[in-house]
Amino acid sequence: MNLVIVESPAKAKTIEKYLGKDYKVLASFGHVRDLPSKNGSVDPENDFAMSWSVDTQSKKRIKDIEVALGNADKLILATDPDREGEAISWHLLEVLSKKKAFKGKPVERVVFNAITKTSVTNAIANPRQLDQELVDAYLARRALDYLVGFTLSPVLWRKLPGARSAGRVQSVALKLITERETEIERFDPREYWTVQGLMTAKGGNFPARLVTLNGDKLDKFSLNNEDLAMKAKAAVDTASLSITNVEARPLTRNPSAPFMTSTLQQEASRKLGFSATQTMRTAQKLYEGVDIGGETTGLITYMRTDGISMIGEAISDCRATIKNEYGEPYLPGQHRVYKTKAKNAQEAHEAIRPTSFARTPDSLKLSGDMAKLYDLIWKRAMSSQMSSAKLERTTVTIEDSAKTVGLRATGQVVRFDGFLKVYEETQAKKDDGDETDNDLPAVEAGQSVKQSDVAANQHFTQPPPRYSEASLVKRMEELGIGRPSTYASILKVLQDRGYVTLDKRRFTPVDKGRLLTAFLEEFFNKYVQYNYTADLEEQLDKVSAGDLDWLTLLNNFWTEFSATVDGTKELRVTHVLDALNDSLKDIVFPEKEDGTPARKCPKCETGELSLKLGKFGAFVGCSNYPECKMTRPFGGEEQETIEDIVLGQHPETEKDIVLKSGRFGPYVEMETEKKPKRTSLPKTWPPDAMDLEKGIMLINLPRKIGQHPEDGNQIITALGRFGPYIKHNTTYVSLKEPDEMFTVGMNDAVSRIADKIANPGRGRSAAKVLKDLGKHPSTEKPVQIMEGRYGPYVKYEKINATIPKGQDPQDVNIDMALEYIAEKEAKSPKKKPARKKAAAKKKPAAKKKAPAKKKSPAKKPAVKK
Repeated sequence: MNLVIVESPAKAKTIEKYLGKDYKVLASFGHVRDLPSKNGSVDPENDFAMSWSVDTQSKKRIKDIEVALGNADKLILATDPDREGEAISWHLLEVLSKKKAFKGKPVERVVFNAITKTSVTNAIANPRQLDQELVDAYLARRALDYLVGFTLSPVLWRKLPGARSAGRVQSVALKLITERETEIERFDPREYWTVQGLMTAKGGNFPARLVTLNGDKLDKFSLNNEDLAMKAKAAVDTASLSITNVEARPLTRNPSAPFMTSTLQQEASRKLGFSATQTMRTAQKLYEGVDIGGETTGLITYMRTDGISMIGEAISDCRATIKNEYGEPYLPGQHRVYKTKAKNAQEAHEAIRPTSFARTPDSLKLSGDMAKLYDLIWKRAMSSQMSSAKLERTTVTIEDSAKTVGLRATGQVVRFDGFLKVYEETQAKKDDGDETDNDLPAVEAGQSVKQSDVAANQHFTQPPPRYSEASLVKRMEELGIGRPSTYASILKVLQDRGYVTLDKRRFTPVDKGRLLTAFLEEFFNKYVQYNYTADLEEQLDKVSAGDLDWLTLLNNFWTEFSATVDGTKELRVTHVLDALNDSLKDIVFPEKEDGTPARKCPKCETGELSLKLGKFGAFVGCSNYPECKMTRPFGGEEQETIEDIVLGQHPETEKDIVLKSGRFGPYVEMETEKKPKRTSLPKTWPPDAMDLEKGIMLINLPRKIGQHPEDGNQIITALGRFGPYIKHNTTYVSLKEPDEMFTVGMNDAVSRIADKIANPGRGRSAAKVLKDLGKHPSTEKPVQIMEGRYGPYVKYEKINATIPKGQDPQDVNIDMALEYIAEKEAKSPKKKPARKKAAAKKKPAAKKKAPAKKKSPAKKPAVKK
């Protein structure tokens, strides 16, 4: 018997069917070891020795593999065909070697680019040894990321409160986003006008645009105000026009190459609205396959690749399908060859393509995201081997006899659609003022035309758009930052750490993201430079190719980086703020129209505004604090601050109730013996409508309604972070209007509380089963999809695994659920084993009616402080 190790349980079942009874296939569930999240996991003083740890779940899987290996003749490592897959195999070899589990048994490494019977059996027949150079590249990358994260993050915690951590590549991606935001903020729009009219000729009507005036060619900003535009419009209105030239120029458009990882992410974002994570997750399912005729078959080749070529068999399959589906005209005489730009051939695999072009999207019973993505991959790969499209671009020139006024109309006609019959890549949108192609009638030079509906249109130049996931991945790829397998995780980390938000599919940096970028540019400038990061990626590629020793790379990096970190030890927070005030002055302290100093405090007029750091992040405050309590949000515009207004005195305490303005909005305050009592104003209560009565009502919160008739515990109303509510014990009932806090009575409150208990909505106690998936293969415990407050999730024992966004819960099967559960287990913090109590001696069986002997209580072990 031969033991085969793959990464996922879904693949394990499929591959075991392909290989037959002489093979046993087990899953490693990804990496079996990882670097612990603590200092010292990488030791630069000891040749960058790494201390790997194995979590509880991985220990069970390693034990299963060890037991199976004891009964096997040979171990075959069949993890994914990339650097991470090579590393997983290396980790397994290391662990099993330490356990002395091999006992002279041979070990082979096989890779396959698709989960089909042919690919798998061919791989098994052509084994190789572990690629140590790929493993070295993996070790170097892991060490670099660890050293940057665990060395730089503590500096951030001490010098820049509110920053969570910094990553080697993530910080550079964040810099791209923040630089684009600054570019947008500094953008100064320019006005320009265009003049366009409808031309009527013998053959029909068509629009044309003014391109020359008084014999001069117009550029974009020639007509930069209304006066010039109206004069130009009048010139067109009064001109006697005729067609002076008709030029038809043939054009050829060639198809794009098949997808690699980055282009798939970009196009799936543009055409389907998928996030990078959603794209890769769906591609993983297509790679692992679906049931076809009772056998699970992979539908696409491996989806983490920077290659754009297809093997000869796939090209032949593709060309045969083109001929059958679309006919001879759509099949070029020679197959097309695409060359990858990847610098490292060892990591450049085949393009992402269907495993069989005969499996058309319509022939497969796919649904949801899988159907959409497979359709995209199939069409792109199919079109890559189809004939070029033949087009004709026609330009019509219209002028007056003196050639003082000239207009132009353009049109494009598709003479042969070629690959466009199947697929057209998404093109960038044109600006408002750009010329567009229109359907043109049959016209000839010399024909007179009559103009009508001549209009002068105002335009303004637009700032560059914020990055989408697609455009950010494209830009990172252009700069050589990151690699195909890392893009999705980089974008996810930036969002998870709260450095950026994704709104309307565009990235916007939040305050702490901009602060982090400014800090790194000031004190770690070299390490966020695009060319430096790209150069480091090239060095990692050299390690993969065997042209550079990985320890040499790490030594060179660490010598400079550690010295830079040491240089910040004496840095004080005040120095950091001074540097940030200077680097962010255009954002935080924009120039004022009245010419007064940008940093002059608008409240006390003697203090100077500066960035401040608090536990809730950065804000702008006055240097005269605490005498002047002027504050405003970081990056916010100058806001009118509410002067402290005394609303009156509380009738019971005779203390002043004061309306104030704070960082988080207006609030009322009253001095007490211990500390001031404060209550924020409800969002629907404007500050200028506040009076003493409302101030007293807010200061008196929480309001006691009375004792609940059943248990005698108090029922109250109060104002919380998410608005007004009723509370009884642990039951909270939201109130729609703030006024209800002061008007709701006992009967109404009791009724609402009873309704909430009976119908808790989407609370934890109300979670219902959406789908039973069956039993876990290891424990026979049920695995279910539950309805949750934040969306559906997979439940197994005490593990609640989130179902990825965009995934239809009804499409989730047991194999997918097992992967979600494994991911959740891997991310969960490891609990320390509970301290075992001294085992009590087993009591002898008591005789009938004999009194049981009392057992003295066991002494608890002393707990050290």
